[in-house]
Amino acid sequence: MIHESAQVHPTAVVEDGVVLGANVKIGAFSFIGAGVEIGEGTEVKTHVVIKGPTKIGRDNKIFQFASIGEECQDLKYADEPTTLIIGDRNTIRESVTMHRGTVQDKGITQVGNDNLFMVNAHVAHDCVIGDRCIFANNATLAGHVKVGNQAIVGGMTAIHQFCVIGSHCMLGGGSIVVQDVPPYVMAQGNHCAPFGINVEGLKRRGFEKSAIKAIRSVYKELYRSGKTLEEAKKTIVEAAKDEPALDLFVEFFENSTRGIIR
Repeated sequence: MIHESAQVHPTAVVEDGVVLGANVKIGAFSFIGAGVEIGEGTEVKTHVVIKGPTKIGRDNKIFQFASIGEECQDLKYADEPTTLIIGDRNTIRESVTMHRGTVQDKGITQVGNDNLFMVNAHVAHDCVIGDRCIFANNATLAGHVKVGNQAIVGGMTAIHQFCVIGSHCMLGGGSIVVQDVPPYVMAQGNHCAPFGINVEGLKRRGFEKSAIKAIRSVYKELYRSGKTLEEAKKTIVEAAKDEPALDLFVEFFENSTRGIIR
């Protein structure tokens, strides 16, 4: 179903079964495959390939040569009807690739709202990405990676499969991330190592001084106290009862499986 206000360039290919919402724009020589649903106000520029099953929300911008919803590169993939879901107001720049999920996980690759994916960023199968994140040029997410809200991943940074990247992190360019990164942490290197918390980012996002102080204390507990991770966790869980900003640490520890960067 194509809304009457949608604009499809004469050279674009839109297969049967595609759903285009109001004011969707499809640029020249783009290909929109069966099983794709694109929400109101989304603009797909020239030479974009979108395959289904893929659901894209409203007011997104997808730039030329992006490949969205292609089958994944997992060798176990056997043409199962897995899905890619993209939220609202994302900017997906040139040559970005996003693949559908696998049945070995939940079968869904999911992207939230208001994210920026710069040139050549890659989102592999079964990744789950939150809201308001930035992925700089050539940022690469392997399969099953989870990224929280408002994280920043620097250019040329590669993240190992199954890693968890906490909310409000900042990963410096050219990093190799092979373990989980706790929320609020700044990290860089090969292999990626922590070097403080994202203080300036937290101030810009309106965090109170008391919350930032509590986050600093947790960082010291994790990295400077000499305690084991399990010992530090107990202290952090108790501190979170008095400071809501620390709830992200508790949630992170519940999802972390690869150990944290050191």
